[in-house]
Amino acid sequence: MLILFDVDCTLVDTGGAGMAALNEAALEIFGEEGPALDLAGSTDSGIVRGLFEHFQLPYDARMEEEFYLSYLPKMKCNLNNESFGGRILDGVTDLLARLEDEGHTLGLMTGNIERGAIIKASHYGLAGHFGFGSYGDDHWDRNRLGPVALERAEKVTGRKFGPDETLVIGDTPKDVACAHAFGSKCVAVATGSFDERQLKACGSDLVVPDLVDFSLAELIRGADA
Repeated sequence: MLILFDVDCTLVDTGGAGMAALNEAALEIFGEEGPALDLAGSTDSGIVRGLFEHFQLPYDARMEEEFYLSYLPKMKCNLNNESFGGRILDGVTDLLARLEDEGHTLGLMTGNIERGAIIKASHYGLAGHFGFGSYGDDHWDRNRLGPVALERAEKVTGRKFGPDETLVIGDTPKDVACAHAFGSKCVAVATGSFDERQLKACGSDLVVPDLVDFSLAELIRGADA
């Protein structure tokens, strides 16, 4: 089976390091911090497009790249700042190891741009679990990321995975919508800003409080129930 993981508040909690870096980059590139940012399941490219709209500027791909060139080193610096208190979420390390031992294919499906996702995964020692992914710079609309992930999984593994052989694990309604948009099931984890009631209400196939003590078989049984 192909298992696609969200990053923020599913695998790790950066303690606000990413949010702070986005605000710092907005101040540097646009001259102001901009509006309050909704990061729960949003793509980085969608956030930047929202900044263009907020500042009433036409979209400019070169300026977007300048934003990322400002944002990425700031985020890396913040991750190394112990005051943010970032951490790997409970159960994640054991679950990833078990899934690999069971022969499953792991990938990322995240709103982070690829460079940002790699920085975060590397900082927390998780990058070695993921050989590919789909990211927020593949498309600003998160619901378009599923087919990208399937295509990359086939390219890396030589195996063609269908949506029915794929499970998405994330912590927001946008993760659920993204999974369902390409016909996959979603396990929603209440380790972010949405509680179990909210995640059930948005149609997740299974909701769990965290990833502690869960095997893939248990997750799949719950999703199929």
